[in-house]
Amino acid sequence: MTLRTHAFRAWTIVAALGVTGPVAGQEPPRADYYIYVGAESEDLLHRIRFGPGGAVLDRTIPVGEIAVETEGPHGLNVSPDGRFLFMTTGHGVPDGKLWKFHAGPDTLVGDPILLGYFPATLDLTPDGLYAFVANFNLHGEMVPSSVSVVYAPDMIEVERIETCTMPHGARMDAAGTFLYSACMMDDQIVEIDTHSFAVARRFSVAVDREGTLPARADGGHGHAGAGNASPNHTPPTCSPTWVVPTRSGRSLLVACNRGDRILEIDRETWTLARTFETGRGPYNLALTPDDAVLVATLKQGAGVQFIDLEAGRTLVVARSSTTVTHGVVVSPDGRYAFVSVEGVGAEPGKVDIFDLGDFSRVAEVEVGQQAGGIVFWKMEGSALHELGPPAQPTGTVTLSSSQEK
Repeated sequence: MTLRTHAFRAWTIVAALGVTGPVAGQEPPRADYYIYVGAESEDLLHRIRFGPGGAVLDRTIPVGEIAVETEGPHGLNVSPDGRFLFMTTGHGVPDGKLWKFHAGPDTLVGDPILLGYFPATLDLTPDGLYAFVANFNLHGEMVPSSVSVVYAPDMIEVERIETCTMPHGARMDAAGTFLYSACMMDDQIVEIDTHSFAVARRFSVAVDREGTLPARADGGHGHAGAGNASPNHTPPTCSPTWVVPTRSGRSLLVACNRGDRILEIDRETWTLARTFETGRGPYNLALTPDDAVLVATLKQGAGVQFIDLEAGRTLVVARSSTTVTHGVVVSPDGRYAFVSVEGVGAEPGKVDIFDLGDFSRVAEVEVGQQAGGIVFWKMEGSALHELGPPAQPTGTVTLSSSQEK
């Protein structure tokens, strides 16, 4: 993808109006793009199709088991072969669950399985064998939680790795050797060895204390105790909500929901490389396939920030169609970003679609309340030949670089 950086000044605010199809003068899509999004307050899954005819709500799938309880579809991901859709529900009796569907017909493969408190973000190995799920523990006591490892063919939890307080986000590196998760209440990034299912390294993202931490369970930080904050627990100054490795493998990008900044961590030296200022409340992150553009949702800022990663400067901050901007995924051809927006109160959720050629919002689709988890499923049509053969990581295990919350 060619960046048209000459057309934009840093920190340009684009108040693009949402429409149902490509705006005048823009080349319409040459393929059909399919994404799934969860409506957390309505126990619904939606499938969106965006193509030459515009953006439409393709299908709605009710989910959950308990009619009198909102179970909260939260995290979504698709197996690398596109056959299966995985979903976490944050609530349950007593805990949330991991679900597995046949993508397309959207039928259950089997019964969902219990995991930890409020299972949220998940990522998968590209062979479809293992799912890693962050147990966010949103409503529980402020104590260290975990990342569950699930053998996906049989839906069996094989390990539960204690990491930190309120783990949020779970993303693999392209080589398949490590999974990365953020710790909202401990101001840490945790690196998990995907072979040994153990914490390998930790990194502090606290303001003015960025750097290496011990790999032991508490990472050198105090945790909140049962019911009350422990005396040595420091309130977070970053409160990281997302971490994504670059596809090149050189660095990690971390969203600091507090402090309005994004950190870049050098993976080799395990040091802070750069800091990017952002709008209010960066929440989820996604990269274009060539690592050229970093897309950040601004949860408190009702917008989406597009950053030229090489130059380290903001290209555009674009408005969302409504408030509480949440998740983001980028299409495999690097042409579009799909953003979930929760809305507030009785407002419907939205999926906003941004053209990455000029960063305008070209379409929006209403979905159920509190649209959150979002994942790209597939492309169909004439644009597929432009993608070429998929790049093959050089690690010992090939792993997914798919996106969601």
